[in-house]
Amino acid sequence: QVQLVESGGGLVQAGGSLRLSCAASGRTFRTYAMGWFRQAPGKEREFVARINWSGSFLSYADSVRGRFTISRDNAKNTVYLQMNNLKPEDTAVYYCAADSSTFGATIAGEYDYWGQGTQVTVSS
Repeated sequence: QVQLVESGGGLVQAGGSLRLSCAASGRTFRTYAMGWFRQAPGKEREFVARINWSGSFLSYADSVRGRFTISRDNAKNTVYLQMNNLKPEDTAVYYCAADSSTFGATIAGEYDYWGQGTQVTVSS
């Protein structure tokens, strides 16, 4: 079993940056693909980015490509989401999730474990 804890959210002005972290428990972290999702009020949870177990495969939603970067450090059992040039429409609760498939999925329902989420608010 994998337990996930996100951190790094906060309030930032448009154009600013934040770095989210997701710390995982369990020795099997390195075997999981990891994903970041977000959910704004009144909207469905949406895919943001994913990374395979080794970090050799990355994938992004069109809305964040070129601004966000996903990475992982298996020695620290941590996955990161660097968010640059933030926009008000990026405001949401951000969740990390673990998926036992090879590359991870873009569909939330495919993930096995979820963190509790961290709030990101971007002011205009």
